Amino acid sequence: METTLLPHWRRNIYLFLTSQFLSGITSMVVQYAIIWYLTKQTGSATVLSLATLLGMLPMVLLSPFVGPFVDRLNKKALLIVPDVVAAIFAIILSVVGTLQATFPLWLIFISLLVRSIAQTFQMPTIQSILPTMVPAEELTRINGQLGMVQSANMIIAPALGAFLFAIIPMNFLILVDVLGAIIGISLLTFVMIPEHPAIDEKVHVLADAKFGLDKLRHTRGLWAITMIGATFTLMFMPAASLYPLMTMGYFHGTVGQAGLIEVIYSVGMLGGGAIIGLFGNWRDRMKPIFWATIAMAVTFGGSGLLPGNQTGFVWFVILNVLAGAVTPFYSTLLMAMIQQSFPANELGRVLGVLNSLTSIAGPVGLIFAGPIADAIGVEKLFIIGGVGSLICGLAMLAMPSVRAYDQQLQARLAAEAEPVVEESLE
Repeated sequence: METTLLPHWRRNIYLFLTSQFLSGITSMVVQYAIIWYLTKQTGSATVLSLATLLGMLPMVLLSPFVGPFVDRLNKKALLIVPDVVAAIFAIILSVVGTLQATFPLWLIFISLLVRSIAQTFQMPTIQSILPTMVPAEELTRINGQLGMVQSANMIIAPALGAFLFAIIPMNFLILVDVLGAIIGISLLTFVMIPEHPAIDEKVHVLADAKFGLDKLRHTRGLWAITMIGATFTLMFMPAASLYPLMTMGYFHGTVGQAGLIEVIYSVGMLGGGAIIGLFGNWRDRMKPIFWATIAMAVTFGGSGLLPGNQTGFVWFVILNVLAGAVTPFYSTLLMAMIQQSFPANELGRVLGVLNSLTSIAGPVGLIFAGPIADAIGVEKLFIIGGVGSLICGLAMLAMPSVRAYDQQLQARLAAEAEPVVEESLE
């Protein structure tokens, strides 16, 4: 859809970003509180890995089949309904926690699973509607600003979560998620989201999932990037899921220090997102993506080599500032490239398959992460993750189709834009 049909697109997109910020922060406060509760109650890497695994499974199993609905159903409803369902389960968890002395683990895991299912619908929806809400030349910059919003959430949420975790009983803290859903839905009702004619077409789930897979497989260079991303997740995610245990177990820290690490990482992400948001028009976005992967490998692997004391924790904080700063250069720039690679009416189906493929390795790694961490130490998983990330970065550099992907993409987009410019001049 031409952005001329939305003359106030900037005001519209910033209202949308505000709704995502205010609803996201409350959801993340509850998410952190649940993870810290599990860490404090069990101290088990296996339990934390299982919690993260349940949070990832819907993305892996449902994403290819969610994409067709994202392309065809009402986008605003796809953002609102999952929030309502997650809020209902938050109320159930709060009531049970009030009636019993402790929260049943099985109910916590179900709650995490439902929240993940909600995000599985919302993530590709947000990714697919952005190109319809802003001009093409502003897409990378707006993606950077969305990254800043998400980073700001991750800065405020851990600090606020640690504070509230200390002063509010867990059964009441969970209800913050309900407040966030009300705020987010209220703001979202005022946002204009363009729809495509495909909304009225029938959904053929398996055929549409195959369509998304075929589109991705036949996009030279992007398929290789997707496979490298899946390998990166396999190596990176197991240790990333154990951040609270690294702080509270290996470094002998507190819940407050676990919150501090999340804040510090997110401050770095906010800085990286700000750079992209202000100076987001790179001629070749694969170069910063490559260097970001290498930097993440160095910081992650280096964290596993630190001594298990408070001095080591100080260096852990410093490394996480750098790791956070380079993360948006990988995720944000790659997403902008993907969004520009396919028409808006196909993007949901492609993103559903792509999100599934890049996430599928995470649960595989998490199945073994807990027992391995309990056996050899959580810090060893950080070293393994760093080495694996380094290999992924070098694979990007070694493959010509990956190195040249963005240059070829931008050349194609420029060629497609020339006839439009000539017609407007006539």
